[in-house]
Amino acid sequence: MAETAKTTKSKPQLYAGLDLSLTSPGFAIISVDQNSEGHRIPSLVEVSVIKTDTSETQPLRYEVIEAHALLFFRKYTGLTAIIREVWPPSRNYAQNDKLHGAWSAVDRALSRLGLAVTENLTPSTVKKTVTGKGTAEKPEVAAAVSRILRLEDRKWAAGYDDSDACAVALAYLIREKLIEGVSGIER
Repeated sequence: MAETAKTTKSKPQLYAGLDLSLTSPGFAIISVDQNSEGHRIPSLVEVSVIKTDTSETQPLRYEVIEAHALLFFRKYTGLTAIIREVWPPSRNYAQNDKLHGAWSAVDRALSRLGLAVTENLTPSTVKKTVTGKGTAEKPEVAAAVSRILRLEDRKWAAGYDDSDACAVALAYLIREKLIEGVSGIER
């Protein structure tokens, strides 16, 4: 009796991208799976942006961010990597405080789920990797994300925090050569 080769489809790998701020942090989950030609292709699983209320105290806004992150990530405890966009320190202490507070709020939520940020990328690295231009504007980044994820008709949030979160994950996937067969990626 002839043996037939079994082909098993591997489980998609899930990657999270974080574009964090005190005002409107963005979260994205990108899946990487093989297409019929055997290329590893990224797909958007979910994005979320939470707008905090500027009339509320900073500590309360951090709590809102932490709660949102906890609810968002509890469905995705099997993530392969969590990538955060990081900014170099500012000379403005208040700005640093706001950003680091948002990072800490998300870190606390991730920790409760047994997760942690695994990689940090600078904004210029994200922009250069996804668009080919380290000084790309938000609409250019959103257009590149839409092209890479095959979502040309996608309407992104007003501040582009959702597309920015996707760009963070995609930059990591491109840099680490974890996706291929995606047209238009500049290196």
